Amino acid sequence: MKIGVSRALLGALVGLLITAAAAASERGPVTNLPMPRFVSLKASEGNVRRGPSLTHRIDWVFTRRNMPLQVVAEHGHWRRVEDRDGAGGWVHYSLLSGVRTVLIETDMASIHTTADEAAPVNAYIEAGAIARLGKCEPGWCRVTAGGQKGWIKREAFWGMLPGEQRP
Repeated sequence: MKIGVSRALLGALVGLLITAAAAASERGPVTNLPMPRFVSLKASEGNVRRGPSLTHRIDWVFTRRNMPLQVVAEHGHWRRVEDRDGAGGWVHYSLLSGVRTVLIETDMASIHTTADEAAPVNAYIEAGAIARLGKCEPGWCRVTAGGQKGWIKREAFWGMLPGEQRP
């Protein structure tokens, strides 16, 4: 009996490891880019459809240019995207850009001159603002918003995967 349970447990662990490895290296079937990944809305308006074609109904319209979106699926010229709240749908790829932006979540977040809490503050940024994302160091990322540049704490914004690195 012990051998049967051990083999079953070993089989389950191997299956779990294979699934985890596949998820960590998952690529989009159309672009071969990592999935999920972040993009931004290129246009000032973008129809969000129920399915990946013009025949599908428009559920709503994204209206914020440069808004960060997470791509979670691909089908032909269509990308299934989700916003910060998890609301999503299908958007034509021509409305999306690879330029990385983030959505500030912490109200009056400090933008520092260097990636250090003790560094002087260049500016403060309101929750809901969109900033362009630059390089990141552990716990900090360089952003540009409203003509101001500097470093902001990683937990102050949405638009990066956990553990994601940006050189």
